[in-house]
Amino acid sequence: MTAVPPENIQPRLARALADRGLVPSKAIWQPLAGGRTNLSWRIEHSTVAQVVKLYAPAGQNLLFPNDPAQEAAILHHLSGRNLAPEVIYAGEIAQRAVLIYPHLEGDLWQSDTAQVARLLHRVHNHEVPGGLRQTPNGSATLVRQTQRILENCHSPQAFELAQMQPLGEVVPCARRALLHGDPVPGNIVVTPDGARLIDWQCPAEGDPCEDIALFLSPAMQMAYRGSALAADEIEQFLHAYPETETAQRYLDLAPWYHWRMAAYCLWKHEQGHHQDYAFSQVESVYLVAQKQFLA
Repeated sequence: MTAVPPENIQPRLARALADRGLVPSKAIWQPLAGGRTNLSWRIEHSTVAQVVKLYAPAGQNLLFPNDPAQEAAILHHLSGRNLAPEVIYAGEIAQRAVLIYPHLEGDLWQSDTAQVARLLHRVHNHEVPGGLRQTPNGSATLVRQTQRILENCHSPQAFELAQMQPLGEVVPCARRALLHGDPVPGNIVVTPDGARLIDWQCPAEGDPCEDIALFLSPAMQMAYRGSALAADEIEQFLHAYPETETAQRYLDLAPWYHWRMAAYCLWKHEQGHHQDYAFSQVESVYLVAQKQFLA
């Protein structure tokens, strides 16, 4: 799933940015790991470190949109709130979307789920700007979204997953919160001043459980951190999230979120990202366990 840069794209991008006076010609470029769709580099010049992000060409993703304009807009909206980077430049270079922001000094998140719970809660309580996409709200809309994903899959495993649809119903909630939309470990930087979220290319408005489910997802934890969260780490997160009602709602909805993620990973596998089949199987195991727990 890691984006592979076309040959010589970095030198060409560097020259284009230098010609526009956005980046010094003698800046040092270093590729950054973590992103699985777009390309990014840490650049150093003088005593300044910045990130240059080059967006992948427009394409379809059934769960995580990749919208440069939305990322720029939400970063401006969150400016000064210590939740996300500040925008230095957002625009197009050679018909490709580019974003430049200060490099956040720190490490990608690895442990302490409580700090992520508090970080996401701050996001969820921030004012919601207009124009954001709407995420599923309640089990019925999650069923419809998952069914659409499975309709785009063609392997025998898709039929098996379709038979694993959770039973019962969790009704929609009235609250519509600001969502990061992709709060996986690779998008959380732990700085000396606290955790921050990067890669805001798919922000949304919806049920806060959406962000919680994506962070706690076994598949997403394995993809970015190498292992799923232990039971005590999940408990720590849910205990630290300041709204008990939302934490309980996530537990009620967890089977549907596991089902959707298993379907999404299977779809990615069929798109050529072959390691994602393993992620789909892992998420399916958690789905079965959660269904048995609730039975």
